Amino acid sequence: MNSIVKVIVALTMGVVIGLWAEDNVIKEPPKGNLRYSIMVQKFKNEAGWSGRYSIGDGMTTAMTNILRKSGWFVVLGDKEMRSAAMKEQDFAAGGRTMKGKKTPKMGRMTPAQLLVRGSITNVQETSAKKGGLNFMGVSLGGSGGDAEINLTIYLVDTTTGQVVASQDIIGNSGRTGYSLGYSGSDLGGLTGAFGGEEKDNVQKAIEDAVGQATNYLIKQLDEIPWEASLLLAKKNKFIINRGERDGVSVGKTFNVGEIEELIDPDTGELLDSEMSVVGTIKVTKVKKKIAYAKALSGEKAMKKGMSVFPQDR
Repeated sequence: MNSIVKVIVALTMGVVIGLWAEDNVIKEPPKGNLRYSIMVQKFKNEAGWSGRYSIGDGMTTAMTNILRKSGWFVVLGDKEMRSAAMKEQDFAAGGRTMKGKKTPKMGRMTPAQLLVRGSITNVQETSAKKGGLNFMGVSLGGSGGDAEINLTIYLVDTTTGQVVASQDIIGNSGRTGYSLGYSGSDLGGLTGAFGGEEKDNVQKAIEDAVGQATNYLIKQLDEIPWEASLLLAKKNKFIINRGERDGVSVGKTFNVGEIEELIDPDTGELLDSEMSVVGTIKVTKVKKKIAYAKALSGEKAMKKGMSVFPQDR
């Protein structure tokens, strides 16, 4: 191979590897990123695959795990976890436990703004090398995975029940495992939902699929409105019902106003909403679930219960 061809091959391989590295990284949320509460519903196994574990449960657990570690969402327990929590609340309320600060309280469950639902449509063993390029007889990359999973994910707005986004995804065990593009406490390279144990090829394909799914969900967030409410509006002291957990930070500015919902008179469906801005606030102090703010404008017009929207995203 002459020197010119070697240079071209090296450059091409660099581009290909760079693209794959970019695809396999979940980037750090930007500073001031506002988070949505999200819950993963159990993935349906429509492929008829069976093995030593439930693939639907495995996919649900892996999806919940990677969403939480990504830092982009407020991740709630899945339906089974929340049902267990509610049973414990009912047990405590039945008078059969000691009362105290540790007693589970009813009516405090965090609602999900978004739901993730998925269907596993195909699981197969493969050995052929896929995804690679061939340039003048030189093989450039590719993945020689031994398992492949096809699935469809849906992102649902819990307010309307509508599917706001959907995507077909192919997970392959031969692809490089997903990693986070940053580090911190409890963060680092993702190991999937199966701990540090050795993963079989189907589990590796699951990890690849949920990594792709997470990146897809993150890309949809710019199209989904983020909203909070005023808990208190008194003497230039304002408190909103979102805090550090939701990505609110000191210095963040929000518009405050009243929302008018546009309802279809024939179907009762929410078609759109419009906000009449009456004032602006700036966050001065943040706690885990609430934030304090001062008025920048419209101090007297802002009232408890009004809607709060970020000025920028």
